[in-house]
Amino acid sequence: MRRVFQTLAVIAPAGAAILLLASHRVAGAAPGCDPDNGGLTLPAGFCATVFSSTVPSVRNLIVAPNGDVIVGGTGRARGVRILRDVDHDGHADTMTTFGQGYGSGTGVAISGDALFFSPNNEVVRFAWKPGMMMPSDTGMVIVHDLPVGGDHSWKTMALAKDGGLFVDHGSGDNSCQEANRKLKSPGKNPCAELDIRGGTWRYDSHGTNQTPSVDKRWDTGFRNGEAIAIDPQTGVLWGATHGRDELGDNWGFSDEDNAEKPAEEFGMLPKGADYGWPYCYFDPATRKKVQAPEYGGDGIKQGDCATKTQPVIGFPGHWAPMQLAFVPTGNSFGGEFREGAFLAFHGSWNRAPLPQAGFRVVFMPFTGGKATGAYSTFATMGGDYTQFRASGVAFAPDGSALYIGSDARGKIWRVIKTPGR
Repeated sequence: MRRVFQTLAVIAPAGAAILLLASHRVAGAAPGCDPDNGGLTLPAGFCATVFSSTVPSVRNLIVAPNGDVIVGGTGRARGVRILRDVDHDGHADTMTTFGQGYGSGTGVAISGDALFFSPNNEVVRFAWKPGMMMPSDTGMVIVHDLPVGGDHSWKTMALAKDGGLFVDHGSGDNSCQEANRKLKSPGKNPCAELDIRGGTWRYDSHGTNQTPSVDKRWDTGFRNGEAIAIDPQTGVLWGATHGRDELGDNWGFSDEDNAEKPAEEFGMLPKGADYGWPYCYFDPATRKKVQAPEYGGDGIKQGDCATKTQPVIGFPGHWAPMQLAFVPTGNSFGGEFREGAFLAFHGSWNRAPLPQAGFRVVFMPFTGGKATGAYSTFATMGGDYTQFRASGVAFAPDGSALYIGSDARGKIWRVIKTPGR
């Protein structure tokens, strides 16, 4: 049966909030599933519950070892939220909120003794251990003066086993033009912004008073890699980036080319990788990197772009990848989903006048730690699919459930294997 929530009480000790939720049962659901999967369309053999509908502006998600869901939020959802399913029925019963004073943010990460939150301009470390609904301190800023402003200020993170903390520095503009997004404005060459943005930076999760610098840059030419994660089997960092816009409005490309190009690139992010932004972009039709028009390209010429790091998958343009989650070892999904990664897509306005697209979660199979290059849609929404706007995806560490968040809906779904299947 499905549960419907009502707020019981709000308590605010030391600037934090604890929200308790009451519920009553609604007939018609299989154990662990909502009758309509909470509005999601899923592959056969899977079902879903609405784990929570109380968090506005849901962004990245992570799941603690005990099953608590930890959320970074933007807009009205300032700070960090921890949601707990007390009676293990697939629905959150209790939610705590803290860190509101640090503002809005996207990225969250955890280690054995700390919880990390990334507002736009810094990274905050809280003293925390799995099972705690509140940290034991008010947080310490360990990285400051991160670049903000312009097109992409949100920061996302991936935490390595050795304590390395990878942070995405999204670009401040579309294609490093002299006048951003203006008709046929030439590109800056060299693009000085690459010294501080348009790539991934590596910090020390145990450090303090860290600031961005070129020597901390891990990879470059990755325009806005909001979806970054480490494969737990291999320790390799992977990512998906938002490709550039305005091929049609600024450079006269056809409506179809403007919608489908450039690709949203997915691939490995080894140290020193250069994906080529802003000088190059990946054409998903020809599977080649070509020169950007701001730098003399015509949609065909490659120049030195063939030497840049190539993606494993080139998704259609403007799908807007938001979060990446690898399948844990020993997961219960099994079958074709036993090894690989899930990627949440937000969808985008920039395919106009063609229809919008994206708005889904896809699965990318891996074999022996390597992506096969294939993908399939795992979750969408019926009706007005543009309202799905998937912004977060995370696995329970034991592999029993996949959590999906949507910032447009303010919802988090819990997806499991259909009981009895």
